[in-house]
Amino acid sequence: MAQRKRATIREVAQATGLSPAAVSYALRGMQVSEETMERVRRAAAELGYEADPIARALASGKTGMIGLLCGSLEDLWQQALAVGIARTLRDDERYALILDAAGDPGREQTLARQLRGVDGLIVQPVDPAAAFWPEIAESLPVVAIGDALPRAQTAGEVVFDNRAGVTMALEYLAGKGHRKLAVLTPTQASTPDRPADVHVMAEAKRLDLDIDMRTAPQGLAAATEVAADLLPTRPGAVFCFSDSIAYGVLRAARDLGLSVPGDVAVMGYDDHPMSSLVGLTTVNWDIDAIVEAAVRLVVAASNGKIRRRRIVQPPRLHQRTSA
Repeated sequence: MAQRKRATIREVAQATGLSPAAVSYALRGMQVSEETMERVRRAAAELGYEADPIARALASGKTGMIGLLCGSLEDLWQQALAVGIARTLRDDERYALILDAAGDPGREQTLARQLRGVDGLIVQPVDPAAAFWPEIAESLPVVAIGDALPRAQTAGEVVFDNRAGVTMALEYLAGKGHRKLAVLTPTQASTPDRPADVHVMAEAKRLDLDIDMRTAPQGLAAATEVAADLLPTRPGAVFCFSDSIAYGVLRAARDLGLSVPGDVAVMGYDDHPMSSLVGLTTVNWDIDAIVEAAVRLVVAASNGKIRRRRIVQPPRLHQRTSA
C-alpha cells in the first residue's frame, strides 16, 4: 500500500483561505487570533499536516523541544506529571525531552548544564537553592514546579503551598491521636533547606509531636527497605512526602504483619491514581492544573512572552482507610 503523501503548508493555506505565512504563524501560536489558530490547527489535523521540525528550527531558530528535568522518575507521581506535560506539549506541536535527576543533586546540576537545543525548561528541582540555577535561567526560559528557585530569575513558577499541605497532614494525624510520628522524605542531607521539610519541624513543635525524620528513596524496593528498618520503632503514624514512598511503607507493614491503620497509620503527599486503589490517605495537588499551568508558562516564555508568574497550588486532603 502506497504511503500517503504528507500535506503541505500550502494545502493548509488553501483550505483556510490564508497565506502560507499566516498559517505558519498560526501553527506556532504567533501574531494571530485564537480563532485563527484554532481554524488553522483544525484544518491541519484534517489534512494530516505535520510540521517538519528541522525546517521549522531553521526558519525560526526554535526547535519545538522543551526540556523536562524530573527530580526522580522512580516517583510514580512524577512519571504521571511527565506523561501529562509531554502530551500537552504535543497538543501545542512541541515535544518534551525528558531527563531524570534520579534524586541526585549532582546529577541534576550536570543534566541542567549539559542541556542543549531546547526552547525552554520545566524542572521539578531536587535542590531548588542550588547556586547554578541563575546561570541556567539566564540562558533559557525556566519554569519550576513544586519548589521555587529562589536564586534564579525564572520565567514562571507553579509552586506547592507546602506550608498548608504539611500543616493539613500533621494536624490530621494529630487529630487522630498520634503523637509519635515518622516522616519519610526524599530530600538528602546535602539539601536540608527544602521548605516542606523545614516546615515539618516547625509544626511538630507547635503541635507537640515527636518526629523521627528520615530520608527514603522513591523506588518501591528501596522505600520498603527504609520502612522495614523504621517500623519496629513503632511510630503511631508515618507521613511520607511521596505516595511512592508510602507504598513502600504499606508493603513493609504487610511483610512485618502490622495492620494499617491499627498498628500504624500511613499517609502520602501527592495522590497518585494508584492511591485510591490501595486506600492511601494523602494530600492532592491537582496534577492536571499543574500540567496546564506549567506548559502555558513555558510555551509563552519560549515565544518571547516572559510573564514571571507565580502560581500557588493549594492542597486538598483525600481521606481513605490508611490513616
